Amino acid sequence: MGDFNLALVIVAVVVCVLVLLFNVYLLVNYQHPDDKNQAYFPKLVVVIGLSIAVISILMLPGDVANRQACRHAIYNGACNLTLPMKTLWLVVYITDAVLVFFFIPFAMFYYEGDMDKSVGKRLLSAMLWVAVSVVVCALALGILYGLVGKVDFNVRHLSSASTNFPTSWTEFSRSQPCIGSAAHQCAAYLASASSESTWTMRASFPEYVVALATIVGSVLFTIFGGVGIASLPLGLIFSFIRRPKAVITRSQYIKEATELGKKARELKKAAEALREEERSGSKGRKWRKNVKAVEKELLVLEDDMKTLEEMYPQGERAETAWAMTVLGYVAKLVLGVVGLIVSVAWLAHIVIYLLIDPPLSPFLNEVFIKLDDLWGLLGTVAFAFFCFYLLMAVVAGAMMLGLRLVFITIHPMKWGATLMNSFLFNVGLILLCSISVIQFCATAFGSYAQATAAQEIFGHTLQSLRGIKYLFKYNIFPYAFVILAAITFLYYLTFGWRKKKPNARFQLSS
Repeated sequence: MGDFNLALVIVAVVVCVLVLLFNVYLLVNYQHPDDKNQAYFPKLVVVIGLSIAVISILMLPGDVANRQACRHAIYNGACNLTLPMKTLWLVVYITDAVLVFFFIPFAMFYYEGDMDKSVGKRLLSAMLWVAVSVVVCALALGILYGLVGKVDFNVRHLSSASTNFPTSWTEFSRSQPCIGSAAHQCAAYLASASSESTWTMRASFPEYVVALATIVGSVLFTIFGGVGIASLPLGLIFSFIRRPKAVITRSQYIKEATELGKKARELKKAAEALREEERSGSKGRKWRKNVKAVEKELLVLEDDMKTLEEMYPQGERAETAWAMTVLGYVAKLVLGVVGLIVSVAWLAHIVIYLLIDPPLSPFLNEVFIKLDDLWGLLGTVAFAFFCFYLLMAVVAGAMMLGLRLVFITIHPMKWGATLMNSFLFNVGLILLCSISVIQFCATAFGSYAQATAAQEIFGHTLQSLRGIKYLFKYNIFPYAFVILAAITFLYYLTFGWRKKKPNARFQLSS
């Protein structure tokens, strides 16, 4: 067991270093040219936030591996675990909450501040906004923790008579499972309803913070994840269906380019008018709505320009560029089909294991266990992949709803063209939803992740907290998740073959 424990520690350290390096690589390659050699504090927050999010997802498979070191122990307390997982969970998720509610808002307020103001005024404005957030969050947490920060466990008092230790175990059988009794069931099953009672205790403050953050994240995860688990694979598949089928002629290219140039000039004029309104101080509700509309139409314009360049490749390597375009769309089709299989497997598992009581089958739990029997880390890797897939679905769902709903701000992630505010928004969304993803996975894969520290925090404690336990007792979030996924599937099957344009046109103030 010592070698296994040492290997687990080595793997944990190596994975953390690799995650940090990978996130630095993502930041360097996704950042906008305008953000190079500046905005260092937002970049630090982005790297730390992404690392915390990825590590938190990987901690659940690590928690399972940590517990498997004690699989031969008679009881859990008979084994010294390699990693103090419960402490690590609380540290990671308290850090998660601090980043989401304090550091990321501060970085966004500072980054999006008026560039005409001095650095000191921008810092002061950002700190004032964050100070208000701190006061509001502290008051809300303190009041809620003082009033309803307790857990109610349903317990059953059992007692039985004593008897001599048996001289042999041959007297036990399926029809005689208990000592000194002719009953077919032992005292735990024969206890009366009056033996049940409620054991109340106050939850620890860190666990309560994690629980409230989980509720907030669960709402976002249910909406964006439910939509994204369908839109992620179907978006790739229908992107292949809507792909350019052939290279267009030069005259067609000039005609389309002229139209795009006209739209670009209209957007530039609108952006300049909005800038003037901002300087005049008329930043009302209508102004914010127009800004979002312009941002969405600009995104659509960029996509149209990219499609036009794909349909009319230029230069000495035009044929190679067209071949790469075709291969890119084929890759989207393959990834879309694989993603569709994973999405269907997720939805089937939710229905079979979570929504039907008792569960019809362990389904994916049994798959992971058999993969572990086949090779030690194979089930763990598959388990981590299914958890990561939910996070990718959240980002995809946010993108889809952002393009179609005016009141949702869109923050696209583009290679070499992602502004830092979009980075910060998506990192905050991922961090907030990662807590809920872990809770969801710990519940959905309860058989595979049994007796882990994550299940203790997100299972027993979370589902017994006053005020919010009924959300989990009656599976409100899984039901809403499946319903939204079904609606999105129907939407794509009905309208997915055509490209959706934003409906919200900007209306400039006179």
